[in-house]
Amino acid sequence: MTAMIQAATPEHRPAHIVRTAVFVVLFWALAAFIVIALHGVFGSKPAACTTLQTLAIVLSAFAYMRMGASEPTIDHALFAGAAWLVLAVVTELGMTTHSGRGWFALLGSPTSALRNVLMFAWILAPALFATHRK
Repeated sequence: MTAMIQAATPEHRPAHIVRTAVFVVLFWALAAFIVIALHGVFGSKPAACTTLQTLAIVLSAFAYMRMGASEPTIDHALFAGAAWLVLAVVTELGMTTHSGRGWFALLGSPTSALRNVLMFAWILAPALFATHRK
């Protein structure tokens, strides 16, 4: 009980925010590397590729919510999911700018309806494993 009270004090709040940010980025990077690898292997089969990429995102979200999330609530999960989508979009924009051509490994091609599946997966996957207690 004392540890919970101490964790809520303002002196511990910056460390908590940094820890959360590090884990959000770390588990997103894990998912992103797997998604990019799957795009490289199964890119010619869009349905199979999107299915496997979504599964990789969901498994990474499970790992994050079990190991990295300090408070696995729905609010925290949706924040992490939104951060994951922002990281994916920024990465794709950066890679497109750097390479000079379209790079769509994390979200899929803008001309494909399957892109929406991946966008929602990035946001909602952590929420699948959230607890409802505060």
